[in-house]
Amino acid sequence: MNYPVIDKVLVDLGPLSIRWYGLMYVFGVAAFYLLGKWRVRRGKSDWSVSDVADLVFYGVFGVIVGGRVGFALFYGMDILIRDPLWLFRIWEGGMSFHGGLVGVIVACWVFARRTRRRFLEITDFAAPLAPLGLGLGRLGN
Repeated sequence: MNYPVIDKVLVDLGPLSIRWYGLMYVFGVAAFYLLGKWRVRRGKSDWSVSDVADLVFYGVFGVIVGGRVGFALFYGMDILIRDPLWLFRIWEGGMSFHGGLVGVIVACWVFARRTRRRFLEITDFAAPLAPLGLGLGRLGN
């Protein structure tokens, strides 16, 4: 069976390339925020729009840091040992789903501690918002 080959780069602007994967991250984060805001405005939650924005910040941080560290530990340990600064050059690629998942779990735990909410309250609010972003990430990959 033949599958179409889709270029990873959506737009190449000289030194700046916009990749499908990165664009899907942006769409996923925007969808999470907009759906969370919609849930808050429906009045069936004690969350505020500001709480949703803060959770998005923590989540994005967790995805990026966890995804990169997970990739380094599982797939790039040899590179990391030779060049520890490689970990910070995220534009060179390399994210792992399982690392991102661990990063988001840790970020939700920190968010829960900082906002004095229960961890399961955070995950209950976030769980219905996350699948669209997960799907977009798979699509962009």
